[in-house]
Amino acid sequence: MTMQQAINSTSWQTLWLNVNIASMNDGASSYGIIEHAALAIAEGKIVWLGKMQDLPDYDEQQPQVFDGKGAWLTPGLVDCHTHLVYGGNRANEFEMRLQGASYQEIAEAGGGIVSTVAATRAASEQALFDAALPRLKCLFEQGVTCVEIKSGYGLNTDTEIKMLKVAEKLAETLPVTVKRTFLGAHALPVEYKGRADDYIELVCQEMLPIIAKEKLADAVDVFCESVGFSLEQTQRVFAKAKALELPVKIHAEQLSNLGGSALAAKYQALSADHIEYLDEAGVNAMATSGTTAVLLPGAFYFLREKQLPPIELLRKYKVPMAIATDANPGSSPIHSLQLMLNMACTLFQLTPVEALAGVTCNGAQALGLGQTKGKIALGYDADFALWNISQPAELCYQFGVNPLVALIQNGKLVINHQA
Repeated sequence: MTMQQAINSTSWQTLWLNVNIASMNDGASSYGIIEHAALAIAEGKIVWLGKMQDLPDYDEQQPQVFDGKGAWLTPGLVDCHTHLVYGGNRANEFEMRLQGASYQEIAEAGGGIVSTVAATRAASEQALFDAALPRLKCLFEQGVTCVEIKSGYGLNTDTEIKMLKVAEKLAETLPVTVKRTFLGAHALPVEYKGRADDYIELVCQEMLPIIAKEKLADAVDVFCESVGFSLEQTQRVFAKAKALELPVKIHAEQLSNLGGSALAAKYQALSADHIEYLDEAGVNAMATSGTTAVLLPGAFYFLREKQLPPIELLRKYKVPMAIATDANPGSSPIHSLQLMLNMACTLFQLTPVEALAGVTCNGAQALGLGQTKGKIALGYDADFALWNISQPAELCYQFGVNPLVALIQNGKLVINHQA
C-alpha cells in the first residue's frame, strides 16, 4: 500500500474525480503535475490523491462525489501581503500626480498616507468593514483562500486595534483564512513629527503588549526605509515582538538599501517584502534564515519604478519568492492576484511556475503556513481551486477573464460555477 492509499476510503467525505492536478509539491521547480487524477477529503484535509487508475475501492454512497470534467486543480491562492482595511481612497492624488504634482506638493495638500490615516481614524469599525469586504470578496472570487491583512493606517493604539478587529470580522464573514499583521510602525503620525523615537516607544510599550495579550495579530511588520523607520528603530520593534513571541516581517529595500532585510533575517523573519534594492549580502542572509522574499509587482507598476528586484540572486541562493497584491490605497490599489501572476512574469521575468509557486506554496510559507497550506499534498488543508484552463501556465498568460470553476476551502465547496 502506498502513502497515497494510506487512509481508509471509508473515512472519505468528499471525492473529486477527473481532474488534472498542479500540486506545487516541488516549489518553484515544477508544477508537480498529476494528470487524470482524483483527490479525497476527510475532516478538511487531503487524505488521498493520485491517478484515477490507482483509485482504491470506495463506498459510492459514502463520499460526496464531484466530477472535475478534466479541469485543473491548484492549491487555493494565497495573497500574503495586503492592506485591505482602510478609510477613504486616494484617487485624487492619482489624478494630481498625473497632472504633474510632486510628492511634496501632494503631501502639503494633505495627501499621502496622512490622508488615509485621517480617514481611517474617523471611520467606524462598521464603516471600515463595509469598505473592506468588497475588496476581500474580489480576491476570494478569483481563487484566493488565504490572505494576510495588515494594520498601519491608524498609527495610534485605538485605531490600530480597530483595524485588526475588522480583519478578524472579515475572516468570520467569508470562507477565507485571514492572517493579521500589526504594522503600527508603518509611518510617523503627524502628532509625532520630529519624534520618531517617541513613537516607536509607544509602539513597543503600549501597542504591542495589548495586541499580544488580546491575540489580535499573528505577526509584526515594520516599514524600514528612509521615509519610514531606521534600522535601530526597526530592531527595537523586532526585539519587543520576539519577547512577546510574535514572528516578524519587514517592508524593506523598496527605495534604498538600508540593510533591513538582513536585520529581519537575524530575527528569523517570515518575509522581507518589496526588496527592489536588496543586495547579495541581504539575499544570503535571507537564504540562511529561511526568510521568504515577497515581490509586489503591483506597486512596482503603479509607482512606475525602475529598479527590479534581484531575481537572479534570489534564484542563485534559492530564496523562495512569493507574489502578492500589496492591495492598498496609495501605491497598489489592485485587488487581483491573477493580474499579479501576469505582472510577475512580464515585469519581473519570473517563469509561470515560479509565479504560481509565489501565490501558493511560497505565499503560504511567507505567512508561516508552509506545512498546512499552499500545496495539494497528503495531510494538507483541503484548500484548492478548480480552473477551466488547458495548462497551468494559462493562469499567468491572460487576465481579465476569470477561469475559476470552483473553490474549496477547508474541504467545503464555497464557490461553484459548474452548475
